[in-house]
Amino acid sequence: MKQIIFTDKAPAPIGPYSQAVLIGNTLYTSGQIPIDPATNELITESIEAETEQVMQNLKAVLEAAGMTFENVVKTSIFIMNMGDFSKINAVYGKYFDEPTAPARETVQVATLPKNVNIEISMIAVK
Repeated sequence: MKQIIFTDKAPAPIGPYSQAVLIGNTLYTSGQIPIDPATNELITESIEAETEQVMQNLKAVLEAAGMTFENVVKTSIFIMNMGDFSKINAVYGKYFDEPTAPARETVQVATLPKNVNIEISMIAVK
């Protein structure tokens, strides 16, 4: 049975989707973009700041499901500019222990919601 996960510590969905869905022990998060949930404003000052906000949003969703980044088994990162890869990776890497980091792909795309530079989704298992 699916359980919808919602927290006000992450941005509310901007369309017909949930922040995350829990099926059994597996959590599927929707992609998070760099919106500060306290102000509902986009974070745009740097790719590092955008990535940090996205990771904080994902942390809030994981916590709402009773999980942490240690539970994450797969991430998908969508970026506007592959030239930002190393900067994104530096921020992203602070959230994971490298020897047990999740599987991941990073894909450059033509555009993202609200014209942000990064979107990340995750799959986590208890």
